[in-house]
Amino acid sequence: MRIDVLTLFPEMFTGVISTSILGKAAERGIVDFGVINFRDYSKSKHGNVDDTPYGGGGGMVLKPDPIFDAVEDLQAREGTSKPRIILMCPQGRRYDQKMAEELAREEHLVFICGHYEGYDERIREHLVTDEISIGDYVLTGGELGAMVVIDSVVRLQPGALGNEMSAVTDSFSTGLLEHPHYTRPADFRGWKVPDILLSGHHANIERWRLKESLKRTLQRRPELLEKIEKTKEIEKLLIEIQQEESNA
Repeated sequence: MRIDVLTLFPEMFTGVISTSILGKAAERGIVDFGVINFRDYSKSKHGNVDDTPYGGGGGMVLKPDPIFDAVEDLQAREGTSKPRIILMCPQGRRYDQKMAEELAREEHLVFICGHYEGYDERIREHLVTDEISIGDYVLTGGELGAMVVIDSVVRLQPGALGNEMSAVTDSFSTGLLEHPHYTRPADFRGWKVPDILLSGHHANIERWRLKESLKRTLQRRPELLEKIEKTKEIEKLLIEIQQEESNA
C-alpha cells in the first residue's frame, strides 16, 4: 500500500510514521509513506497557498492550484491514475471501523490536510474522492485526523501486527465492544482474574468473552447492537444478561 499526505506541516508526521506499528510496517515494506508540503507548489513568490474568500467574510481559504498541482505531480510520479484522494474535513463522512476496512483494501491513498477557514469548493467537486471527519469537533488542521485514519488503516494490512487476530477481535471490528482482558498476576491486590479464564476450557472461555462483549456493548454503546446479526447464541446470552441485571 502507498500512502501520501499533503500538508503544510510535514514535520508533524515524522515521528508518527517512523515509530510503533506504522514504522515497523514501513520497514517491512507493507506500506510506503510519502509526505508532501503543498506550499512547494505555490506560484506565489511568497509561497502563499491561501487567499481571501470571494464575497467577503472572515478567514482565509486554501487555493485550488497548489493542491491540484501537487496531486497531479504525485500521480505522474507514482504512476497511479486513480488513487483514493481523501479530504480531512468536519463536513465529511463520520469515520468508523467499516470505512477503515474499506480503505485498507485500496492500493494508494492520498490525504489532503487543510488549514485556515476552508477549501476552495473546486477541490471538493473536482479532485477528491472522499471527505472524512473523525468526529463532531474542530481541530486546528487536518493533520491529526489524517494520522488517526492512517493508523487505523495500516494496522489492518496483513503482517502489520504481530498477532493477526488482534485486528479481527478489536472493538468495532466484530460490531461489538471488546471483552475485558486479564494477564498475570492472577491475584493483584485481592482483585482476582475470573476463574473461567484459568479453567483451560476454550469453548467456555469463548462463550464468556462473547457474553462480556455483549454486556459491555449493551452498557456503553447499545446502539451498536442494532447493527449486528443476532444469532441464536447471541439472543440467548442477551436474555441471560437482562435476567442477571434484573436480579442484581
